[in-house]
Amino acid sequence: MRFREGGSLDTSGVSDRRGMGGGRGLAVGGGGLGLVGVIIVVILQLAGGGGSGSGGSGFGGLAGLGSGEQADNSQLDQRCQQVGDANDSEECAVVAEIDSIQEYWGQTLGGRYTETDTVFFNGSTQTGCGAADSGTGPFYCPSDKLVYIDLTFFNDLKSRFGAQGGAFVDAYVLAHEYGHHVQDILGTNQQVTPGDTGPTSGSVRLELQADCYAGTWANHATTVPDASGQPLITEITQDDVNRALDAASRIGDDFIQKNLGGGRVDQKSFTHGTSAQREKWFTTGYQSGNPQACDTFGTNDLG
Repeated sequence: MRFREGGSLDTSGVSDRRGMGGGRGLAVGGGGLGLVGVIIVVILQLAGGGGSGSGGSGFGGLAGLGSGEQADNSQLDQRCQQVGDANDSEECAVVAEIDSIQEYWGQTLGGRYTETDTVFFNGSTQTGCGAADSGTGPFYCPSDKLVYIDLTFFNDLKSRFGAQGGAFVDAYVLAHEYGHHVQDILGTNQQVTPGDTGPTSGSVRLELQADCYAGTWANHATTVPDASGQPLITEITQDDVNRALDAASRIGDDFIQKNLGGGRVDQKSFTHGTSAQREKWFTTGYQSGNPQACDTFGTNDLG
């Protein structure tokens, strides 16, 4: 994956809270979790916060910035001034990916699309859905309509889940999160009962659709222009796509339960879909480039 050389990089789509403190962490099930538990929580929260209903992730805690917590983009602005910086820096690449994803949806949905920030944080932070920490994984909170991520998650994806990783994998994760923002705008999440689980549940359909939406962005990523009229991304290779599919295969419910859980696959508890389904729906979006091909709620064949 390559970004163009030349032109300014816009960091206004990021709210950088790293190093600012605040947040009380995430309490799951009323107590601490071992490594396997944390991994499962990360997956349940990946790209959707474990549910994208009006209540968000269901975390307890205060909404908004915590005590002593603030956003400061000054250092990010200094490090990520030019688009070409994205070729040498992961955080600058993430900024460029967010810009590209939002440009795509703005052009696809027109006036219906409302841009939203991605919040960078370290350790823990407060959100409109309550307190979150690094173990929560990336997620979209519909209560404040923001995407949250501790960038160390991308290292966890490689070290804990065995994914190959890479800039395009990071972009897939972010595009999935913004897929949830699109669902929120379109009212799709209202079709899902919070806590609904199972292989054909609304929760699974919501997650697979977000994967598909990520694929539609990827199809257009090298052609969608930014404010300068030029695409931010100049190249996506087959290796990039293969890496994204590899990541998708490692965040399926069945893979997680079998390899990082108790070893037993329980379809009744599925919330995100199988590895094969996640690969299928990202591919559907990528090959079609058409969000209308992502109607996971109108089919009996989820894959």
